[in-house]
Amino acid sequence: MKIVVCVKQVPDTKGGVQFNPDGTLNRGAMLAIMNPDDKAGLEAALRLKDEYGAEVTVLTMGLPKATDVLREALAMGADKGILVTDRVLGGADTWATSSTIAAALKKLDYDLIITGRQAIDGDTAQVGPQISEHLDIPVISYAQDIKIDGDSVVVERQFEDRYHVLKAKMPCLITALSELNEPRYMTPGGIFDAVDAEITTWGRADLTELDDANIGLAGSPTKIAKASDKVRKGAGEVVTLDPEESVAYIMGKLTEKHII
Repeated sequence: MKIVVCVKQVPDTKGGVQFNPDGTLNRGAMLAIMNPDDKAGLEAALRLKDEYGAEVTVLTMGLPKATDVLREALAMGADKGILVTDRVLGGADTWATSSTIAAALKKLDYDLIITGRQAIDGDTAQVGPQISEHLDIPVISYAQDIKIDGDSVVVERQFEDRYHVLKAKMPCLITALSELNEPRYMTPGGIFDAVDAEITTWGRADLTELDDANIGLAGSPTKIAKASDKVRKGAGEVVTLDPEESVAYIMGKLTEKHII
């Protein structure tokens, strides 16, 4: 069984956010971490490896420093790491990103692809499902539990106040929630091995099934109109009421805003 986990190196917002003049994130100037939903997907793959002996390949698209998250994944137990990087791929929106990653995945053998539900730097939840469309394979999103049943995968899919149980034949793609599991720590031996591990690097020239019209900033149909590192909040409303009046006031506001 072969599993490919797509991960993303995202800005650690605790260290501050910086933007380029065109409104895109200045990723090279910010501290970075592995996207939490992606790390949950990686942990799910590693548990399938523990149970079924699967081979786990981790793939990321980004700057050369994105090898850091690949080495972290290797230190956690992944078998291979692949970095897709090229200056012409920079500034990609979800469409250009998914097109590029799908072209890279076409070079690999896989039974299962796992991505995070969404990245904390974009929150679109679009890339995983878009990849499945490019590859013409089934997708099950918002996974909160994953099991293997022969040549199929059985997934509990989170849905508001309940969950769906869906079964799909492999190959297929799953998007994972950060609540799916508690990712394991890197092991000392894994860290030691990961330092010297070979990372496969692919550039634009290696992605033969990729159309130049669908890459980078120029190939991104989504354009950023405005970007800000701070969300301004209103002053709010301050009221002084006794306990009974306070309850009535709060319930009235909740009703007014259709929350209850």
